[in-house]
Amino acid sequence: MSNIASNIEAVESTGTSIEQIDSVQEVLQEVAPPQPVNAPRPHYRDTVGLDGNLPLLPKLLAALKKRTETAPNYYGEPGQGDARIVSIISVIVFIGLWALVTGSGWIKPLFLPSPMSVVDRLGDLAVNGFSGVSLGEHLAASLTRVFGAFALAALTAIPLGILIGTNVWVRGVLDPLIEFYRPLPPLAYLPLVIIWLGIDETSKITLIFLAMFAPIALSARAGVTSAKSEQIQAAYSMGANKFQVLYHVIIKSAMPEILTGLRIGIGFGWTTLVASEMVAAQAGIGFMVLNAAEFLVTDVVIAGIIIIGLIAYSFDLFMRWLEVKLVPWKGY
Repeated sequence: MSNIASNIEAVESTGTSIEQIDSVQEVLQEVAPPQPVNAPRPHYRDTVGLDGNLPLLPKLLAALKKRTETAPNYYGEPGQGDARIVSIISVIVFIGLWALVTGSGWIKPLFLPSPMSVVDRLGDLAVNGFSGVSLGEHLAASLTRVFGAFALAALTAIPLGILIGTNVWVRGVLDPLIEFYRPLPPLAYLPLVIIWLGIDETSKITLIFLAMFAPIALSARAGVTSAKSEQIQAAYSMGANKFQVLYHVIIKSAMPEILTGLRIGIGFGWTTLVASEMVAAQAGIGFMVLNAAEFLVTDVVIAGIIIIGLIAYSFDLFMRWLEVKLVPWKGY
């Protein structure tokens, strides 16, 4: 009690009242409330970033998340954001792992050459070609076969797919045939195509055409069902005829599915290219890959695979851009 009295006398001697001291203590308790004596200490993960300072890796992840997950449109749409940075990082990581595996000697160069060996081989192919044929001629032969078949498939499969979706008689005639041959691998009917058409360019383009035709036609047929009955009835009520309803309502509603089918079809075309160039081909990327595989020239095989992948991916990016320009209403 004597200590308390002496403390009170000391405070009064300074001219500070007890009420002022109590108000200061209340402010301090609001700013920094007292912690219980036996309170557990917070975990490190719960305190990271409270002071504004993040370690390097969490800071990079937070910046990457901010750049990629920003929704440009309506917030609730799934999958919104920009994935280009993540794609670039994943490619760099994959190439780094590839270089690490080959540089450490874990896999022999016969089975997996290093990235630099493949790059050097690509430069050699660009200068000297392969098997007496320049790289440009190989590319021209493969591109002619793939995109020639793609043009034929688009010109025939899209109208037939729309007819299958809009006419019950056409659907009854063509749908069983398409559904029958669609799951067959191209190598299964390759001998029959050779017997019918020979071993020249016609058989190669026909084989790729058949691989593309079914997915494009079925996508066009599925797109016809995207047109809602309310839209069709509204068009008729405004005086539209059948042709106008077909063009302005049904075909435009089917456009997203048709473009998706074109992307799928060109993918089937590239996978069938190698099979089509197995027979009596003198040039082509698929021919180059197969010929190099026979002599265990693995770097040429991987270089050919990279060339095919880059061309196919570039065309797919073009189709995505075309989809955005032609069908901006997709998803609405």
